Amino acid sequence: MNGWFLSAGATAAGVAAMHAIAGGRDVVRPLLAGSLPDEPRRVLHAVWHMVTADMVLAAAALIWLALRDRPGSDTIAWLLAAHFVAYSAVFLAVSLAASWSKPLLRLPQWMLLLPVAVLAAVGAA
Repeated sequence: MNGWFLSAGATAAGVAAMHAIAGGRDVVRPLLAGSLPDEPRRVLHAVWHMVTADMVLAAAALIWLALRDRPGSDTIAWLLAAHFVAYSAVFLAVSLAASWSKPLLRLPQWMLLLPVAVLAAVGAA
């Protein structure tokens, strides 16, 4: 068993749960109650759920990789690490582009996503 992949998968599962629960309350509900036109509001709602599904599947894949040595597992883990690095980079870029004080703390999602990437990469190395 690869403990690094298991840690990455468990962390990703926790992040997915936080996304679905806290994000649903703090982001999706206000989004749906907002004054955006119906079509973009529904597209953003669908994208929200797509990201939830994406993170759940990534967590499942990392846990599956952890359970036993599989051909190509390192390649899959590197791809999943890159996936979470990309998510982190998007949050960092959006945060830093805003005119906020303490922008790195205003959208802290990158701090939750980046550890998944690091754990998966260490497990694949």
